[in-house]
Amino acid sequence: MLSEPRAGRLAAWGNALIAHMVSPDDAVVAIVGEDAVHRVEGLPGESAPVGLTLALGRLRALGASGLRVALPAPGHPLGLSGPPDFNARALEAEEAVICEGAALGLVPEVYEAGPEGDVHVEVVWHCLPVREAPPADVPSLGEAERELAEALRDATEVLTRLDVAGSGPVAEAAIEAYRARAEQGREVLAPGYPPRAVRVLELAQRVGALVTLASENGHGGAVSASEIAARGEALRPVERVARRAQVAAYNSFVAERGMR
Repeated sequence: MLSEPRAGRLAAWGNALIAHMVSPDDAVVAIVGEDAVHRVEGLPGESAPVGLTLALGRLRALGASGLRVALPAPGHPLGLSGPPDFNARALEAEEAVICEGAALGLVPEVYEAGPEGDVHVEVVWHCLPVREAPPADVPSLGEAERELAEALRDATEVLTRLDVAGSGPVAEAAIEAYRARAEQGREVLAPGYPPRAVRVLELAQRVGALVTLASENGHGGAVSASEIAARGEALRPVERVARRAQVAAYNSFVAERGMR
């Protein structure tokens, strides 16, 4: 969770575009990021994949009033509302975007091409029908912020106990990458999002970074099988809280507009 999900970028900047707070060109540049190109396949009325600019305009014309994020994991359909076929595709990708008001969803499929050292990433968003129903297990921003404060303490305690932070240059590089990202600026969300959503997303990314370090960078101080299993058991709920908070932050645009 050291990098933001593509679904998050699409939803955040798509919402800013729907609210007329950014231009189509600026939204597409932000959504594509470091990828080579994004296309949308299966859009109603289109027989072939189309570019993001056309796709976002068409979704708005089809009734999309906002975009929500889903970040599901096995046993945790976070942000999804069905049907089963869409949920299965989203679970395989570990992310999806749901169009509020249009009964459509977008699931990314990522392709890599090119020689080593010069790999180009292309993304195809598959547009599929979704069920119009409340998303699964998405907390409010206030709930997410409270949960995150506790999760951050838990994650830090686990890292300290297992000595993961001192596990070598890989961990140190990951920490520096996170710090560099945090210093790039405060635009972690697109214009139009409430400051609390920015704060929650930043904290969720920090918790996710700690979980990633504890999970992937060696065994740290956990030297026995039982200790390694205990580490995984301790970090699982922390990772779940961080994902829930990310979804709450990205979806706050739609949630707040729905309350007006």
